[in-house]
Amino acid sequence: MTLQNATPPSERRPKVVSLSYPKWAGEDYMKAFERDFELHHIVPSDRAGTVAALKAKVESDGPFEAIAVLMGTGPYEPFDEEMLKPLLPQCKLVVSASAGYDDYDVEWMTKHNIVFCNSRNAVSESTADLTIFLTLGILRDYSRLQISMREGRWRGGLAPVRDPAGLTLGIVGMGAIGKHVARKAAAFNLKVAYYQRNRLSAEVEAQLNAEYCGSLNELLKTADIVSLNCPLNSNTRGLIGKAELASMKDGVFIVNTSRGAIIDEDALIEALESGKVARAGMDVFVGEPKPNAYFLDSDRVMIQPHMGGITDMAWQKAYREALENMRAFFATGKAISPINADLVKGQ
Repeated sequence: MTLQNATPPSERRPKVVSLSYPKWAGEDYMKAFERDFELHHIVPSDRAGTVAALKAKVESDGPFEAIAVLMGTGPYEPFDEEMLKPLLPQCKLVVSASAGYDDYDVEWMTKHNIVFCNSRNAVSESTADLTIFLTLGILRDYSRLQISMREGRWRGGLAPVRDPAGLTLGIVGMGAIGKHVARKAAAFNLKVAYYQRNRLSAEVEAQLNAEYCGSLNELLKTADIVSLNCPLNSNTRGLIGKAELASMKDGVFIVNTSRGAIIDEDALIEALESGKVARAGMDVFVGEPKPNAYFLDSDRVMIQPHMGGITDMAWQKAYREALENMRAFFATGKAISPINADLVKGQ
């Protein structure tokens, strides 16, 4: 995505602010962007420091018409009234480089006629890559075999591991990430089933070679591997609890690259200890960045520190997608991937 020949959003340069400078978008991209926008940025720190720094920036260089929130936000989220209120009333747009937005107070933004946009496609494929990586890792019992070998026990007396071919991968949430997972699963001869509230078209199902399950329970009973790829919201928080785990096949494999709170972690630990769940691959946790110690210590769990979208190309795409939302909004009055535009006056 290059903007060297891009049309300016208007005769004037909208004044916008970013939480950190968007260097991952690329030098040439940023030169083109800054020809059309007056871009300011702050260097975020912890929560209190970032709130104070943004407030001071507005007072010294504002007002700003939009704000970009980039990656690495853990130390200073959430993005709520305390953080964003100093931008009122001029700010009309908040763009995020992340796909998930459970740490954004979209209701508050809507109340103040602020359009909020996430980045829907940038991290999808890299997250799907990690989903497949974790799937293969837990099928092949990677963690235990690695530990065994490092401790001088060749193969450690462990039983043969599992082949993916012919197993059913049950995808919960067939959005952009889920679709990429389905496509990549075909390379390993996995059967694909999926569940979400809105069924895909027959054409898309055929392209993905994916079978629809009419209920979550049906999917969980069918799948040998359950992959959680849905967003976290009021409907999906705690989606997988004791009852759902109990309905799964004995010795099921679980992969979570969505959000930690989608699964009841205590129930998952119980299921791992009982053998109901053979192994789990987890990139996301409740209480990040300090997950339950069980997951750090257990050789039944293959873990990553929420790295699904953290690759060089994913970050470049994410930063550009966020800034393209900004460009489209000021050029046309409509953002590319708004979450709440239908609720904001004038949209």
